[in-house]
Amino acid sequence: MPDYNSLITGQNVSKTKRQRAKELRREMTPAEAKLWQRLRADRLGGFHFRRQQVIGPYIVDFYCHKTALVVEVDGDIHLRQVEYDQQRERDLQALGLRVIRFSNLDVLQNLETVLEEILRLCRL
Repeated sequence: MPDYNSLITGQNVSKTKRQRAKELRREMTPAEAKLWQRLRADRLGGFHFRRQQVIGPYIVDFYCHKTALVVEVDGDIHLRQVEYDQQRERDLQALGLRVIRFSNLDVLQNLETVLEEILRLCRL
């Protein structure tokens, strides 16, 4: 099992995957954009998050390297890809990462609660 400490710097990312991550950064959903405004620039408890981070074959919504935490914001498409998401989560966990998921609705309507939970997990 790879050490998550070398996931980002030690990985070989294809040009296509890098380009797709850039596109996703430009095309964030309203919920992702709202959450990013509160996570960016170490605004949440001083923890540094990256958005649309490539990790292995996946691009995760938000990633805090220091705490090995992946934060996913799920829209309606995730209702149609449950098995894929479950396998993806197992693969990320096998790398030593923790994954937390929130719905778009949670982020848009209960942002403070979402932030409290993310911060709690970062502090564990």
